[in-house]
Amino acid sequence: KDLDDKYITLRDLCGEEQEKTLYYVTDVNEQSQYIKMFKEAGKNAVILSDVIDSAFIGQMEYKNKGLKFLRIDADIQAALKQEDSDEETKKKYDEVAKKVKEEIGDEKLNVEIQTLQNNSIASMITLSEESRRMQDMMKQYAMPGMNSAMFDNGGRTLVLNVSHPLVKQLVENTECENFALLSEQLYDLASLGHGSLSPERLEKFIQRTNELMEKLNTV
Repeated sequence: KDLDDKYITLRDLCGEEQEKTLYYVTDVNEQSQYIKMFKEAGKNAVILSDVIDSAFIGQMEYKNKGLKFLRIDADIQAALKQEDSDEETKKKYDEVAKKVKEEIGDEKLNVEIQTLQNNSIASMITLSEESRRMQDMMKQYAMPGMNSAMFDNGGRTLVLNVSHPLVKQLVENTECENFALLSEQLYDLASLGHGSLSPERLEKFIQRTNELMEKLNTV
């Protein structure tokens, strides 16, 4: 089925194209924000929520050269971004992204600033398809009691959407006193949308949210 709950064939999705990227969804609830963005952009994806579907994906890619499956949260910025105006703008975004990463303090995290078509979501986490498949395989063969953090081999990207007013303000005011606070908040909000936070990060997120609300109350 596709995002409109209609049955659809591979030919319907690919047409006569020899090379094609197909997006898929494994959990309609967990990936709901990505589904919403896809629908608003007029794009489609297929629902592959059963355990057996991972083997099905591999088989389809093997049989159909040029066909590539990407989970809907793997590279959404490539599917939905708008082209930025010039090289100077891109350079500015790279500089701000580097500063955001420094404030967050996660060496394995990639940070990108993109202009997405949707302006209602400030930040999101994407995980490369290759990294996610590797993590899934490692978890499948993991011994009981192993720490899930051991399976984090990178591939995560924090995407900040400059179409959102908050991110736009952050980009334009890198010296503001709340830059670090907002950077961490955007990261945690994106992480919540992608899954969950560790107890430690959740506690810090709540404290930071209260701090931001106090600041707003004094305005």
